Amino acid sequence: MPTAVRANITHAYFLWRRYTPSVSEPQRNSAPFTVQRIEKFTVIEFRTPSLMDPVELENIGQSLYRLVDEEDRRRVVLDFEKVQYLSSQAIGIVLTMHRKLSSLPNSKLVLCGVGPKLMELLKITRLDRLLTVKPTQREAVKVF
Repeated sequence: MPTAVRANITHAYFLWRRYTPSVSEPQRNSAPFTVQRIEKFTVIEFRTPSLMDPVELENIGQSLYRLVDEEDRRRVVLDFEKVQYLSSQAIGIVLTMHRKLSSLPNSKLVLCGVGPKLMELLKITRLDRLLTVKPTQREAVKVF
């Protein structure tokens, strides 16, 4: 498929998603993730099935980077249990978090709750070799 056609389809999809309400989606004003501090760990649970909206992802990225840069959270678990769709921008955020934490001593990023669709995406991109992925939060915190 030519790049221009693909770009037009993507743009139309984002316009449709932005202006078409869906009952299964959380309300626009609800937070797309929660942050819990459990002992020495910071657990971030995504609450939305789709991490595709560029504007929302920009805010998510800034919030996650702030946890590492300003709040000095060094043991981070990203829980994708409720997520079904992930954009390349969302993958970029995960990779930036990995890079930031890898450069700090006593730091680690662990992904958990990654469903079959997302795991397939990680395998296709070979990110499953770079990132630490565990089935559950309980197993993710054991990595530390």
